[in-house]
Amino acid sequence: MSHTSVDLPDPVPAAIPVTGAPEATASGSFRAAFRSVRTFRTEVLAGLVVALALIPEAIAFSIIAGVDPRVGLFASFTMAVAISFLGGRPAMISAATGAVALVIAPVVREHGMDHLIATVILGGIIQVVLGVLGVARIMRFIPRSVMVGFVNALAVLIFLSQLPHLTGVPVAVYPLVAIGIVLMVLLPRRTKVVPAPLVAIVLLTAAVVIAGIDVPTVGDEGALPESLPSLFLPDVPLNLETLQTIAPYAVAMALVGILESLLTAKLVDDVTDTHSNKTRETWGQGAANIVTGLFGGMGGCAMIGQTMINVKSSGARTRLSTFLAGVFLLILVVGLGEVVAIMPMAALVAVMIMVSVGTFDWHSIRPDTLRRMPKSETTVMLATVVVTVATHNLAYGVIVGVVVATVLFANRVAHFTSVTRLDASDADGRRVYAVEGELFFASSNDLVHQFDYAGDPKNIVIDMTKAHIWDASAIASLDAVTTRYRAKGKTVTIVGMNHDSAARHERLAGNLGTEH
Repeated sequence: MSHTSVDLPDPVPAAIPVTGAPEATASGSFRAAFRSVRTFRTEVLAGLVVALALIPEAIAFSIIAGVDPRVGLFASFTMAVAISFLGGRPAMISAATGAVALVIAPVVREHGMDHLIATVILGGIIQVVLGVLGVARIMRFIPRSVMVGFVNALAVLIFLSQLPHLTGVPVAVYPLVAIGIVLMVLLPRRTKVVPAPLVAIVLLTAAVVIAGIDVPTVGDEGALPESLPSLFLPDVPLNLETLQTIAPYAVAMALVGILESLLTAKLVDDVTDTHSNKTRETWGQGAANIVTGLFGGMGGCAMIGQTMINVKSSGARTRLSTFLAGVFLLILVVGLGEVVAIMPMAALVAVMIMVSVGTFDWHSIRPDTLRRMPKSETTVMLATVVVTVATHNLAYGVIVGVVVATVLFANRVAHFTSVTRLDASDADGRRVYAVEGELFFASSNDLVHQFDYAGDPKNIVIDMTKAHIWDASAIASLDAVTTRYRAKGKTVTIVGMNHDSAARHERLAGNLGTEH
């Protein structure tokens, strides 16, 4: 979906076929990662790069949620490992996210850590239930323009999230970021054996350590854990009061997590040209959140930034990369915490800036594209971007985008309905009206005003051959037309309805209380 002039690594390793299969599960399974040395190396290195990128993000989201950094780091580990087995979209990364952090922050602030964990577990249960009920089918109602807006907004948010690391920092940070970006642009043109982001992180870390450059490091973001996560059962009373306290936050967390995960899965489908199991992804996210809550994590959902690092920048395609991202994260923060702590934030900022550039759909804002694109499509895309960036909440942006798209679509379709008056037949003493188009709440409101009730002859025929009735509003309008003619002693005959319209009309006509 994204278009950019930046030369990123080949997004599809030759050893992994991604076309011709109806489902991504088979080609993205763990077994597929071991088909060749090249594929295995790609998956392992991709997992390592993602793990490095997850560390500062997890710490930052922990701060947003108001919890210890260890809570976010452990959540990222358990989410990634669990979803690698349970999810329906191979190679997608799930971890602690800012969207979930914003939702659950009030729980921590007002009720404490135990209520937070209870909220995460309940949110996971709700996601499992919604997944089993087939809520993933809502994806079909999200227009392409909203998807483009979602992607562009996310690219902007990824970039904006790096600005705090570029303000009020030592001057040395800026050349380090620039060097990292140059490395990631130029290195893939020479070799793609090792992911460019990993090379940039290693070289910049080495340069900072050897030269003794004083710049912010990962260790400055917060304390890293020194032990493995353990089972955590929330100490909350199991009663209605507790449920009333945590349920609103759990529902919000579940819906935000599902929406963000399904949109990210759809984006990965487009990038990899494969189809994923959205229903499995929905309940898989819930199961992963339950596991995360039981180990004291803050919950999470799909992360599009890290997913793009994994899929687009590093070329990963299987579940192994997701699994290893979680495993490497735990190894890095627990076993190699001292090494990770000295990594300059400038290196990770450079990686995320490149992710932002690669994620943005540059084609969508090209002048020739904007000239050809209907203004309504562009409006929907911009509405999605503006609301998402303004609220820093992808769910709000998508909801507004869908609403705007629905209103504009209804308004456009409403103008496609017409009523044509044909010449009266002297022999039969009747007049025929031909109705054409889609009749629903937006298009049928003016239907009642399209007839000449006083001037028409005794017999009126309304020909519906080229029309379709979609809802009760359209039937109520037809009832109103019939009632007005009847009041003047005239007879109306409706003909030409298709089977669906006739069935709806027969069931509702005269039963809607429309006597005007």
